[in-house]
Amino acid sequence: MLSVKPIKAYQDNYIWLVSTNEGSIVVDPGESKKILNLIDNNEIDLKGVLITHHHFDHTNGLSDLLDKRGLEVYGPKNNVNGINNIVKNNDKFTVIGIDFEVIEIPGHTLDHIAFYSFNSGEPILFCGDTLFSGGCGRVFEGTFDQMFIALKKISKYPKETKIFCGHEYTLSNLKFALAVDENNEDLIKEYDNIKNIVDSGNPSLPTILEKELRINPFLRCDNHHIKNKIVSKFNTSDDELEVFCALRQWKDNF
Repeated sequence: MLSVKPIKAYQDNYIWLVSTNEGSIVVDPGESKKILNLIDNNEIDLKGVLITHHHFDHTNGLSDLLDKRGLEVYGPKNNVNGINNIVKNNDKFTVIGIDFEVIEIPGHTLDHIAFYSFNSGEPILFCGDTLFSGGCGRVFEGTFDQMFIALKKISKYPKETKIFCGHEYTLSNLKFALAVDENNEDLIKEYDNIKNIVDSGNPSLPTILEKELRINPFLRCDNHHIKNKIVSKFNTSDDELEVFCALRQWKDNF
């Protein structure tokens, strides 16, 4: 049986703890203390780590975990010490009985990858800082074109895919989304729902791809209303990529 639980780190990071009857893995361990406590208390049998990209808030706890025990660490080619299984686009591997496929999704960083699985009874995707509920990651090292293509890749996966993102950004993302797509009834309802969840101190994640395709403006750059809004506000063309670029730049300064 598959279990995926969030471990909070820093101000708004999520480390994902994935467990089956064969053991546990963690995704993007930015910190180690809570994970080490689970190991020391025999609450988990940690077998591996998945790394989506090199930013410290996703990798800073890795060395402590490796000091504790030998682990299979899967991640992209970068400068992070401890990745002993370098993976690239379309690579497949199995850990704790879960079959994963690697997807290269540069944009936020050049090394960014995601991990997709569908053999656990439901499709799941760990996408780091590329897609967020209601939004997408900032473009730091890559290009807007790369981020646009990365999101297009993700949008083609099964609509029931559960999306496990790296941060609790949902409420702020939805505030921006409402500025873009103010008449979207699904979005208005989702904002009220997420506000209640976050105000109660609970995680808003995971999200589901089908929902994101209805509420997330970065996945809806072909939408007639959003195109018109961007063309009017920024005097750009209605080309989908140009709409995305203007939308991401607007969000950067929102």
